[in-house]
Amino acid sequence: MLDDNIKVQLQAYLEKVVQPIALVASLDDSDASREMGELIHEIAALSDKVSAREDGQFGRRPSFGVARVGEAPRIHFAGLPMGHEFTSLILALLQTGGHPPKVEPETLAQIRTLEGEFRFETFISLSCHNCPDVVQALNLMAVVNPAVSHVMIDGALFQDEVEKRQVMAVPNVFLNGQPFGQGRMELAGILTKTDPGASSRNAETISGKEPFDVLVIGAGPAGSAAAIYAARKGIRTGIVAERFGGQVLDTLAIENLISVKETEGPKLAAALEEHVRHYDVDVMSPQKVACLIPASQPGALAEVQLENGAVLKARVVILATGARWREMNVPGEREFLAKGVAYCPHCDGPLFKGKRVAVIGGGNSGVEAAIDLAGVTSHVTLLEFAPELRADNVLQAKLASLSNATVIKYAQTVEVTGTDKVDGLVYQDRASGEIHRLDLEGIFVQIGLSPNTDFVKETVDVTKGGEIAIDVRGQTSVHGVFAAGDCTTVPYKQIIVAMGEGAKASLSAFDYLIRTSAPAD
Repeated sequence: MLDDNIKVQLQAYLEKVVQPIALVASLDDSDASREMGELIHEIAALSDKVSAREDGQFGRRPSFGVARVGEAPRIHFAGLPMGHEFTSLILALLQTGGHPPKVEPETLAQIRTLEGEFRFETFISLSCHNCPDVVQALNLMAVVNPAVSHVMIDGALFQDEVEKRQVMAVPNVFLNGQPFGQGRMELAGILTKTDPGASSRNAETISGKEPFDVLVIGAGPAGSAAAIYAARKGIRTGIVAERFGGQVLDTLAIENLISVKETEGPKLAAALEEHVRHYDVDVMSPQKVACLIPASQPGALAEVQLENGAVLKARVVILATGARWREMNVPGEREFLAKGVAYCPHCDGPLFKGKRVAVIGGGNSGVEAAIDLAGVTSHVTLLEFAPELRADNVLQAKLASLSNATVIKYAQTVEVTGTDKVDGLVYQDRASGEIHRLDLEGIFVQIGLSPNTDFVKETVDVTKGGEIAIDVRGQTSVHGVFAAGDCTTVPYKQIIVAMGEGAKASLSAFDYLIRTSAPAD
């Protein structure tokens, strides 16, 4: 199962295990069980503190649990944790074996004080790059608190259960048998949902913070660069964001970040966070901003109100909120989100194995999605609004060569249909005006991005498309408010451009601070 290089690396990790652990497999006569048995025995052979056996009684087969010797497993992997989930396995081994996690003491204390029984189940796909963070967060909770258990379920391996529970997007989390959350979640966000008093306590703590010289909203490439440049000036810097990394977390291969030959979005996001935390930056995540109240005059304090009721104050605010997947804005789209409507073919594609799906959008992203989905679905139909596809010719040629792919041009989707889940879509032929219907089980929307600027559209000048208008220095229409990255009018939405724009906005903000006196009380 494991090649020699991986074994050498894993053996080095396992040297950090301080308490004996056992891998307990529950198997059947399937090929997946055979591979799982091989995996756990190969791991056990790498350390005298790890043992493996195949007498488990866990309900899902194949699966294996990870536990300290003498204890019942609270962490289970129902499926082979390879690909993106291999790191989840390594961390489960280390943390169960007593190696301390890289988590703040306050967070560990919060996990320990959770009361009740928490049986988490997470449906994942091995190609999902957002799933490991959720799996790792819930595994950590299971290690720290005996009242918490967690099982990772490979949706491709347990198709019957996926159908029965109508899992059509990953990661998809259930708590005590009931839906808990879907999509990428951080540990802090999970704790907020499981600890009823967490939100009010966080709001009180945040509201008690002293005013910042620079407060950055958003923690993607632009926001991270802005925070780093501000902190390096020695001024009081804070950063507030829904999730660290932003849209980068939804990006797979990155091969155009100069000096970095190739990387993946989640890896870059982790590197951004590590770099920001290297400096004296107050990181507040996950937190969502509700509104911005600009300063009454240059040098005075602006207010940033969060959705949990907390209020932050700052002399300068830098908006770096990035963008999100653009929606079709047709009836049924939001109603069937995660019930057949999806935006990430890499993450959710395996859940539609053998089914009929559609891709909306004929740019590079749309055609690439259609090519990928054609490998796992029975048929994929691509719908393009314009008379011709906009993707590169090489991608169009590849798509045209696939026998189970159809392209419909000059088509406008007008409705997503279904009852409990998607069963089709309705589109209009823009040439003839005729209405047509496609019977489908899944729809992947790939029509670009929309800026995350709803909370400031009444505060700063924005374009018709919602982008924040900035000058060459990153200044918005409001004094003391700067902006950077994909949420602005800067052309070319690229990671490296966003980083540069974040640095520029921060330098401009510092220049604003030293030239603007604070008003007398």
